[in-house]
Amino acid sequence: MFKRTLALSALTLAVAIGTAQAQETITVAIGGAPQSLQGQTAKGFADRLQERLGDEYKVDYFDSAQLGDERQLVQRMRMGTVDLAAISSIMSSVSPDFALFDLPYLVKDRDHLKRIDQEIVMNDLAESAKEQGLTVVSTWENGFRHITNSTRPIHTPEDLNGLRIRTPQSDWRTRMFSAWGANPTPMAFSEVFVGLQTGVVDGQENPLSNIYGARLHEVQDYLSLSNHVYSPIWLLAGNSGWENFSDEVREAIIEAAAETQDWALNRGAALDEELLMSMQEEGMEVNQVDREAFISGSESVYEAFAERVSGGQALIDRAMALANE
Repeated sequence: MFKRTLALSALTLAVAIGTAQAQETITVAIGGAPQSLQGQTAKGFADRLQERLGDEYKVDYFDSAQLGDERQLVQRMRMGTVDLAAISSIMSSVSPDFALFDLPYLVKDRDHLKRIDQEIVMNDLAESAKEQGLTVVSTWENGFRHITNSTRPIHTPEDLNGLRIRTPQSDWRTRMFSAWGANPTPMAFSEVFVGLQTGVVDGQENPLSNIYGARLHEVQDYLSLSNHVYSPIWLLAGNSGWENFSDEVREAIIEAAAETQDWALNRGAALDEELLMSMQEEGMEVNQVDREAFISGSESVYEAFAERVSGGQALIDRAMALANE
């Protein structure tokens, strides 16, 4: 009896080990904090994908730059050590066409964003990304960006004069804030809280969900509602990794990503209202910027995009034409 029980136990263990060995792993990673909209969105996607794929696959999810910041994640997707990652502002340094989303006040609202996504991102920008070794799977929301600092309220570009403003590692974002008179300081998002807390930088710009999710409002006094840029998040895969997925897995990823896009846009709109109220209640001083003054101060950024990006003016014209459809 003892031998039979032992044999059955060994068989059960062998089956379990065999099942674990047969299970394929798909890695999903982001650089952002879990509480941010980026974190909530990517985690929701990972859960939806796991549900679709079942026990044959294991979806491993990593946030907070556990597998590297966005630049490192891009490289790891190209090398095949990360399967999928949600990447935001640095895409303009990967492929110049993505700087379209660094142009201030280009995106009118979320409906406009969806039209740009369908007509331009999944055609023109996706093709340019593929040339850089990356496959665009879906466009999610990072959100409309706003300016915070601990020196003074920002009403016009002149109020930024001399302020050290943390920006993403994006040449176009630094160009924008330089045009507005600030001293832009590129920095990985994971370093921003300490940078603000220690005075390495005076302020930063991010969607409300990123500001609140990373607790940046705890080390900033002023929130200036600028809506100066709408930042998408792109779900990406390396070209070789995407091609190596089975048809079944690719279909599951696409379906889960599309469902996630709808969720993210709706959640982003709700968070804009909820988090603004929360940050005011927690002591931040909030003001609206002079939108027209910032638009006037942004002409040089548009001119540079049209000159430096092949077909840049046509991309601007097409995106703007989609605003009122």
